[in-house]
Amino acid sequence: ECSRIFGEDGLTLKLFLKRTAPFSILWTLTNYLYLLALKKLTATDVSALFCCNKAFVFLLSWIVLKDRFMGVRIVAAIMAITGIVMMAYADNFHTDSIVGVAFAVGSASTSALYKVLFKMFLGSANLGEAAHFVSTLGFFNLIFISFTPVILYFTKVEHWSSFAALPWGYLCGMAGLWLTFNILVNVGVVLTYPILISIGTVLSVPGNAAVDLLKQEVIFSVVRLAATIVICLGFLLMLLPEEWDEITLRFINSLKEKKNEEHVDDITDSSAHLRSRSRANGTVSIPLA
Repeated sequence: ECSRIFGEDGLTLKLFLKRTAPFSILWTLTNYLYLLALKKLTATDVSALFCCNKAFVFLLSWIVLKDRFMGVRIVAAIMAITGIVMMAYADNFHTDSIVGVAFAVGSASTSALYKVLFKMFLGSANLGEAAHFVSTLGFFNLIFISFTPVILYFTKVEHWSSFAALPWGYLCGMAGLWLTFNILVNVGVVLTYPILISIGTVLSVPGNAAVDLLKQEVIFSVVRLAATIVICLGFLLMLLPEEWDEITLRFINSLKEKKNEEHVDDITDSSAHLRSRSRANGTVSIPLA
C-alpha cells in the first residue's frame, strides 16, 4: 500500500530513478554545501543563514504551488535577504566570508527546493508512505551517491588522508546525529505539527552560539549579531499561520468584549452600592418623569 505513492504499478525501476534521483541530488548538495560553509564561517552563522530556507520555501511555494499570498511572509523574506547581506558585510565583504555566505545560502536554497518538491510528490503522506520513500531514497544514495566521494577524490576536488589519521569518532558521531536528525524531521512532520520542527531549527542558532562562545571563544560583532537576530525574526514570522490576521482580530475583539462586560459589571456594582447606602441613611430617591 505504501508503494502506491510511486504510482498505480508500485515501485518500478523507471520510477525508482525518476522519483529518487532529484531528491537525492538536492539533499546531497544541501549537506555538502552546508559542510563547505562550516569551513568558512562559524556554526552560529551557518545555522542562522540556513534558517533562510523557510523564506525560500515560501517564495517557491508561492510561485510553484500557487500558495496563498501573505504580506507578512514577504516582509519575512525581505528580512532574510537583509540578514544575508548584513552577514556578508560583517567582515567587510571579505572573500572567505562572501564564499561562506554563498555556500550557506546555496544549502538553504537546495533544501527549500527539496521540501517544495517533496510536498508536490508526497502531499499529505502518512507515516508508512514517508518511511517507504525515505528508505527508497537511502537505497538510491547507497548505490549511486556513494560514488561521489570517489569522483571528487580522483578529480582532485577533495583530498583524503590515510585511513588511520581520519577522526573516526567524530565521523561516526556526526553520522549517528545526522541519521537521528533525518528520522526526527521526516517522521516528526507526519506525527506532530511542522511548526514544532521549525522551532527546533531556529533553536539551533542560540545553541550553536553558546558552543562557539564557550568552546571556540568566538567574538560576535554587532553587525553579525544584528544579522542573526534579523534572520531569526524573519524565520519566526514565517511560522505565523495563514489565518493569523483573523485570529488576531478575533482575539482583540474578545478582549474588548471582556473589558466592556467588566465595565458594565463595575457600573452595576457601584449603583447597587449607592442604593444600599441611601437606604441605610434613610433617604429615598425619587425618579424624575
